Amino acid sequence: MPYSVGIIIISDRASRGEREDGCIPVFKETLDNRFEISETAIVSDDPKNIESALQEFINKQYNLIFTSGGTGCAPRDNTPEVTSNLIERFTPGVDEAIRRFSTTKSAYAIYSRAVSGIAKNSFIVNLPGSPKAVKEIVEFLLPTIEHPLRLIANLVKDCQKELNR
Repeated sequence: MPYSVGIIIISDRASRGEREDGCIPVFKETLDNRFEISETAIVSDDPKNIESALQEFINKQYNLIFTSGGTGCAPRDNTPEVTSNLIERFTPGVDEAIRRFSTTKSAYAIYSRAVSGIAKNSFIVNLPGSPKAVKEIVEFLLPTIEHPLRLIANLVKDCQKELNR
């Protein structure tokens, strides 16, 4: 059974139809057959809209929720704060690893404020709004992301055996 994935694009311009989103197609082409995109949404950078979309996806119990956009230093970049308010358990190692990896691709990655963590039964990962960055980071996460998803779903009986398979 594939893992269910919700994707939320956070962009004022894309939400108003002034710019076409380029990240959803990248998610579709990059995620492999272990993942099924159950739902996508495009919302503005308004914190209430971000929170509403995230809460809806958490309530639908998607295994994995990616957000894309709103992670930088602009005044309207609210994604990390809103996500942090909903996360019950943070995964700072993921954030650190993504930033470390991303700095090999762009010097600007050090300015990312993205966060990740678990809310109810969903693993949430904030990503930048760049299609190129989305592709690179998703490809970076794919080899290991199934393990935390299995842990969150309580499908792992023995971590040592799981990691050595």
